[in-house]
Amino acid sequence: MIDPGLKGRVALVTGGNNPHGIGAATAKALAAQGAVVFIHYLRQSFDVSPSSTHESRAEDAPGLPFYFAMQAKSADEVIQAIRDQGGQAESWEADLAGSAVIPELFDRAEQAFGPVEILVNNAAEYRADTFLPGTGLERGDRALWAEGPVTCTVTADSCDRHFAVNTRAAALMTAEFTRRYLEREQRWGRIISVSADCSWGSPGEISYRASKYALESYSRSAAAELGPFGITVNIVSPGPVQTGYIGPEIERELIAQIPLRRVGRPEDIADVIVFLASEQASWVTGQLLVVHGGHRMAQGL
Repeated sequence: MIDPGLKGRVALVTGGNNPHGIGAATAKALAAQGAVVFIHYLRQSFDVSPSSTHESRAEDAPGLPFYFAMQAKSADEVIQAIRDQGGQAESWEADLAGSAVIPELFDRAEQAFGPVEILVNNAAEYRADTFLPGTGLERGDRALWAEGPVTCTVTADSCDRHFAVNTRAAALMTAEFTRRYLEREQRWGRIISVSADCSWGSPGEISYRASKYALESYSRSAAAELGPFGITVNIVSPGPVQTGYIGPEIERELIAQIPLRRVGRPEDIADVIVFLASEQASWVTGQLLVVHGGHRMAQGL
């Protein structure tokens, strides 16, 4: 059996309230290896009318209504699942678009468990937007999760909100992690940021993808600067993962594009994050690991 060396390590995972999400799966996977986990979350509400979707679905089946319901939850369900398995976890709700909450988030994690050693930047803002005026792009034009028309033409607000959460918050989380790490003269640290497999650009999701691309640049710079102090910094880039948003019709379309012939599970991403946090990845830094079943690879052939 491989020992990842995570027992007793303190992990801070952002965006962990959706029970079917990557953050929740990561928190549970780290806890299963003996880490203690502090989960950040933000309950989100979405103003989407039933007429904006192509298919009407109940909130207990995959699709936008189900996803929106999961995003509106607290982290209590995830915390309880970890505790039921004998693990330790606590949580705090905060909007990472406000930079002032970041030191407090670390304070709360430290008060609960001690100095943070593993930081997982997973929280993300997503609203489909486009350069086109009016109703924008119809489904099929690469806004993969949008089951209806993309209605938001890019605005200052759509740019600012995406970059505030997906890029700036992750950069400030990394800086706060590093400041405390160096002050304490720690010798072991891991930072893993979650990007997306088409961060290089995607019509219909322009601000989301651009903010993720910038996140990747920050992470590579951090790897170069922080490596001498014993901190590894890596990026996980998921393909289409069933976190509750992919309805049956879109799932069938996606599977045809994926060589492994299924969409991803949150656990697929969590397993890779655990590896990058583990002792087995102690000489891996500055890397972007694409976890997508061959999704983008196949499209380039």
